[in-house]
Parts: sequence; C-alpha cells; structure tokens
Amino acid sequence: MRAQSSATASVPIAVPAPPRGRGFGTLQAALGVVAFSLTFPATAWGLEGFGPWSLVAVRSVLAAVIAGGCLLALRVPLPARRHWPGLAVVAAGVVLGFPMLTTLALRTSTTAHAAVVVGLLPLTTALFSSLRTGSRPSRTFWAAALVGAAAVVAFTVRQSGGALTTADLYLFGALLVCAAGYTEGGRLAGAMPGWQVIGWALVLCLPLTLPVAAVALTAEPVRLTAHSVTGLLWVAAGSQFLGLIVWYRGMASIGIPKASQLQLAQPLLTLVWSVLLLGEHLPVAAPVTAIAVLVCIAVTQRARG
Repeated sequence: MRAQSSATASVPIAVPAPPRGRGFGTLQAALGVVAFSLTFPATAWGLEGFGPWSLVAVRSVLAAVIAGGCLLALRVPLPARRHWPGLAVVAAGVVLGFPMLTTLALRTSTTAHAAVVVGLLPLTTALFSSLRTGSRPSRTFWAAALVGAAAVVAFTVRQSGGALTTADLYLFGALLVCAAGYTEGGRLAGAMPGWQVIGWALVLCLPLTLPVAAVALTAEPVRLTAHSVTGLLWVAAGSQFLGLIVWYRGMASIGIPKASQLQLAQPLLTLVWSVLLLGEHLPVAAPVTAIAVLVCIAVTQRARG
C-alpha cells in the first residue's frame, strides 16, 4: 500500500458547508446517534452469553474484519504518517476504552443509569473539540448545551435513585476517553472519509484484540443464545463500525460541537430501547425531558458554531 497523498490531508473542518450539505451532515450524525442508542441494550444482551472481556474483544475483532475487508477490497492506501497518532487516540478511546469501561459498568448497572455517561458526553465532546481544534461556539450554544446536559443528567440520576454506584468510576472514565476519541475522529474525518477513520483505528487494534479474544473465550464461559449473538453482532457491526461511519461523516460536515449536541437525545432513545428490548419501565418524566432536550438541540444547531 502507498502512503496517502498530502493533497488530501488537510481539509479544515471549520470551512462552512453549503446548506444542503449541513442538512445531510446533520442527518448522518443523527443516524449515528440512533445506532449508538442501541449500544447499551445490545451490550446487556451480549452479557447474557459472554463475559465482559470476551464481548469487547470479539466485537472489536469482528468489526476489524469487516473494516479490513472493505479497506482491502477498495485498495485504500495507508494513511499519511501524520494521521497515525490521531488514529491511535480514536482506537484507544472509541475501539477499546469506551466499550470496555461501559461493559464492565453494565455488569452491575442498569442501562438507565449508564445513560448518565451519554448525558454528559455531548458537553464533554464540545469542550474537547474547543481545546483541540480551536473552535469557538457562541455563548448561546454553550448555554443550550449546559441546559441540555443538566436536563439529561437530572433525569437519569433521578431514575437511578440519585445514588452513586461502583460502576460510576467506569462510566466517568468511559466519558473522558470517548470524548477524546470522538474529537480526534471528527478532526481526521476532515482529511479522509469517515469510514476509513474508524476502519484504520479498528485494524490498528487487531494485534491486541485478536489474542485477547482468544484468551478471554477460553477463560470466560460462553453461552450462545439468540440474545447474546444478536447483541454481539450489533455492537460489532452497528455500534462499532456502521454507526461511527455516519457519525464521523456528520461531524466533519457540520462541525464537532454541533454534532456532539445531537447526542443529548441518545439517553432518551436508549431508554425507549430498554423498555422495548429489556422490559424496563418508561418513567413519567421521560416525555417532559424529551421536549426539553429537543429544544436545546434545536438551539445548538441554530447557534453560531
């Protein structure tokens, strides 16, 4: 494979997209949020038949096989050397860190409680983006982002009884590494297609995830059921690959801060999936919180980014 030419290496994210491009970028980012909203319920299903280390390692290996096959079939050249540090951040945060930490948390935490992480993730990603890329969203944007985060966190903490659990350390660690991975991936998606960003990050992890998967599958009990296999396949193909493709494309199109705020809707979507797929109960406060979140999302999308 040959190194990617420098001519395609620096398309600045800050360049405004045409209105149609922004609308399509918003749609792609929203599709990514829908895919991510299924991650926690699918992980809960996966844990019915796999141990936490097996589930994370196997999902990463399966996603890497899909991504690597696409890269080989299309004869995509290796990324330029200057992109590899950024890809390593994406790999550490999105491919390894967030899946592992949230999977460990979901062993003792409900999906509703784990949604606290997602409730804070949009604001944290916007902060990381501001520091990393120099973007300066308006005060209106920050005010709406803070209100939206507060609404989601208040809702999810109320549903969990307001008590911190041992899983919270895993969840807050996942929040930080995922925000860093999202920010770096969104930045790289301005220089290469979004699917190549996550594709190369997955392949980069393969020398680690493949032996871990082999060891974990022998050390942890495996029980193949319809739920566990479906959950594994979704977190591998849906959350780990397809969802990140449209997510990074959307971030590159409309900017990292604005795309990140679409994730304010993710905890509520996760709650809906938890009711439908896991049999959890829909809280009375959900519709009110949903309206507040949608208003905040609308403000952040219209605010100067």
